[in-house]
Amino acid sequence: MERHQGWAIVRIAREAKRNALDRRTRIALLRAFDSLQGQARCIVLTGSGGSFCAGLDLKERASERASGLRDTSGDEWIAVNMAIRRHPAVFIAAVNGMALGGGMTLVNSCDLALAAQDAWLGCPELASGAYAGAAGPTGLLSWPRKRAAWLLLTAERIDARTAERWGMVNEVVPPDRLMERAAALAARIAGFDVAALEETKKSLDHVPGQVSDWEGALRYGQTVNATISARREQT
Repeated sequence: MERHQGWAIVRIAREAKRNALDRRTRIALLRAFDSLQGQARCIVLTGSGGSFCAGLDLKERASERASGLRDTSGDEWIAVNMAIRRHPAVFIAAVNGMALGGGMTLVNSCDLALAAQDAWLGCPELASGAYAGAAGPTGLLSWPRKRAAWLLLTAERIDARTAERWGMVNEVVPPDRLMERAAALAARIAGFDVAALEETKKSLDHVPGQVSDWEGALRYGQTVNATISARREQT
């Protein structure tokens, strides 16, 4: 974890394992996110080496199952992604390389996503006889059906430019400028009013999930601004 003025970088550091998330790393991410509550208004999530994240550590999961240990990886993985969604800070995925399976889930969970030009994204689970149990459902909440079907039913990877065109990442940049761009964006976001920023992030889930008509949307906007004003008055 690298702290800056109002923002931070959280880097997955299992380069030898393509940043696959074992239990230790999942717990470390939860602790890192928790430690940044009230400290960072924006968090850049990235990987190390040539990978962003290869998903859950399936070898560890299989070993634990073979040893008769209770499989808690699914619950822990849900906790990591929900910590991102519920965190008051804006999360930017800086996709520095391969983002597969769970790595794709992290991209889905983050509010914004930048990708290096040489990054690849995908949901390869079907090729191994499994369902993309996290990337698939979370993707279906935001991707058009045909885009989701391509990733889930072909198990093929897509390049960063395709991901940008399909609306899965916001911007593609040269690899050597990825973190520079992420830092500039994080610093800009960190400069915004904290109440307005947090309430705006909440709206990204609230409106599509609970507002279904035009007047309801307009009234919700009024409610959000009233909430922001009330929070300012309390500080």
